[in-house]
Amino acid sequence: MSDKCNTCPSAAGCNIDASSCGVESQPNTLIGAFNSIRNVITVMSGKGGVGKSSVTGLLALSLTRQGKKVGILDADITGPSQPKAFGIKGNIKAGDYGMIPPQSQSGIKLMSINFFLPNEDDPVIWRGPMLAGAVKQFWSDVDWRDLDYLIVDLPPGTGDIPLTVMQSLPVNGIIIVSSPQDLAFMVVKKTIKMAKKLQLPIVGLIENMSHAVCPHCNEKIEIFGKSQGAKVARETGVEFLGGLSWDGHFNALVDEGKIEEYRSQEMDAIAARIMEQLP
Repeated sequence: MSDKCNTCPSAAGCNIDASSCGVESQPNTLIGAFNSIRNVITVMSGKGGVGKSSVTGLLALSLTRQGKKVGILDADITGPSQPKAFGIKGNIKAGDYGMIPPQSQSGIKLMSINFFLPNEDDPVIWRGPMLAGAVKQFWSDVDWRDLDYLIVDLPPGTGDIPLTVMQSLPVNGIIIVSSPQDLAFMVVKKTIKMAKKLQLPIVGLIENMSHAVCPHCNEKIEIFGKSQGAKVARETGVEFLGGLSWDGHFNALVDEGKIEEYRSQEMDAIAARIMEQLP
């Protein structure tokens, strides 16, 4: 381990030998030198369990199927889920211009703390500054190269990591995710107010698990309560991008690391609206 490793926020779980670590061996001027990222979109919510990671994965897939070059920055350092959903395992490799992000079968580039852990279920027990430092590295020290969209999957709340991302990265679009429950929307409104205080553009609100569809009669069933997405969007002055249905088949594919086998027409429509705002 080099002296610089002692101050690296990824050192606790890093499995890269210091002698071959691109971040350590290359001058800072080279790291990320060829990155060209046209749009940085954050997916966030004040409430946990509303499906931010699912929305992130589905949005990345929809944009990729439209011919866009997409990356996912998994900023939920203590609860990463994107590698599992996409079925990606293995160590990060170091290149001349930073860490090389693994790619999914459909070509989505992905960076997550889980790639640095010996086991995917090992915990990351860090305080706020180290968490924020890791996210900064995932932005500046990764060879993302040419992307149309980098989607940042944020942890819940309005704490260190969301604040770091919103103040340190060139965010030009925020997507707010909620579910139909009153409690979820109450907390989500805090996130909307946070974004407005920081004067960052909100692309719109997505209501996840808005309903389920009966496989026999195709009736929409509001299993988590009456849909309130459009109403809350009006009250808070943001655009309602649409609702996503709950689908047990989708959940099963995520558990198997096969999210790319799923296609959501609802998300395809939402992605089209997002591309109108952020081409």
